[in-house]
Amino acid sequence: MPAATSLGLPNVRGRVPLLAGLAIDSFGGGCAGPLLLLYFNKVAGIPLGTAGLTLTVAALFSIAAPGAVGLVVDRVGPRNIVVAAQFAQGLAFTGFFFGRSIGVLFLCALVMTTGQRVFWSAIFSLLADVADEGERDKWFGLGGMMQAGGLALGALAAGALLQIGGDAPFLVAMAVNAATFYFAGLLLLRLHPSHHERTEQDNGPAPLLRKDKTFLVLIGANTLLALCTMMLGVGVPVFVTEALTVPKWLVGVLIAATSVVLATSQTLVVRHTERLRRTNVMVVAGVVYAAWAVLMALQVHIAAGWVVPVLVLATACYAFADVLHAATNNALSAAVSPVVGRGKYLSYWQYSFAFSSVLAPVFFAKLFVVHHDLPWLALAVLALVASLTIYVLARVSPRLSAERI
Repeated sequence: MPAATSLGLPNVRGRVPLLAGLAIDSFGGGCAGPLLLLYFNKVAGIPLGTAGLTLTVAALFSIAAPGAVGLVVDRVGPRNIVVAAQFAQGLAFTGFFFGRSIGVLFLCALVMTTGQRVFWSAIFSLLADVADEGERDKWFGLGGMMQAGGLALGALAAGALLQIGGDAPFLVAMAVNAATFYFAGLLLLRLHPSHHERTEQDNGPAPLLRKDKTFLVLIGANTLLALCTMMLGVGVPVFVTEALTVPKWLVGVLIAATSVVLATSQTLVVRHTERLRRTNVMVVAGVVYAAWAVLMALQVHIAAGWVVPVLVLATACYAFADVLHAATNNALSAAVSPVVGRGKYLSYWQYSFAFSSVLAPVFFAKLFVVHHDLPWLALAVLALVASLTIYVLARVSPRLSAERI
């Protein structure tokens, strides 16, 4: 068996710029993302609750992006949309570097969140476009691995920057992230996914989403699971640095360790779960996310000597849940999407991540100031609700009841 096949890897010939671009922009995101809420607080002097609310409102204004992308992605092409999103996010982080007032930072956050939503609304259509026949799931997994690898290195850089002290770590992180977005956009301009021709049927109108109750419920359940994924970058850095008496560099190590798991195992997970129902894999992911959240809540109630071991155990739970979710959720959405207008449906799926990105900053910040364990306990309940919803839906919906969809 060829090594690439045994590892679950697709054919990458001619598509290296895409993989490199994903890794590079994720490096910048791993460096700046965990520090963004702290940047608002420490550098701009904005209270933590206000900072979380600012990011949430900015994300709320970007909520229409997936729907807008869905209207044009099959005409404009996903590559062009992804490139535009990269340059927009680079501009936003350039503004973060120079901005200090809440008005300027809100505007930058609005451009950033809109660019993020546009990127995620088009990237899976782009991955599907470049994939050879029968390799779509593998490309979703490999794309996630490249992003996770870049995120791991960026998180380690963020942890190292935190040791410097002062405003410098946050300013450097903003500058690095801006540069990586510009560079990734230039790399993606070299990608020419022309081997998949679009047919008249592919360009036809998609079914009305409001009539597709199965897909709408799946979006709702995945929104709760996506909220768990957001907490690694939004909640963990604040929780570890503000609520626990552990070294600050541990933030980077924890995020990097999780990202290494994602960077090395997604295609293997796809290969070993390809005969299982994707809905079952999602259910398991939700249960393990709940276990992770409970372990995080315990941190403020246990003896100091147990904090680091339990934190490591919690991170291992998160990594396991996240690799299951990352390798499965987009493949599930593609599998249940109609043939006509699949690009539009993949854009709609990103609403689960759009909604969770809107909720995450204010969800964590507001509950955290009430009690440090409260956001984690609430998150555990939501993860279990998501698992139960998917479990029930898989057994009542004809589209999800097949042995393998």
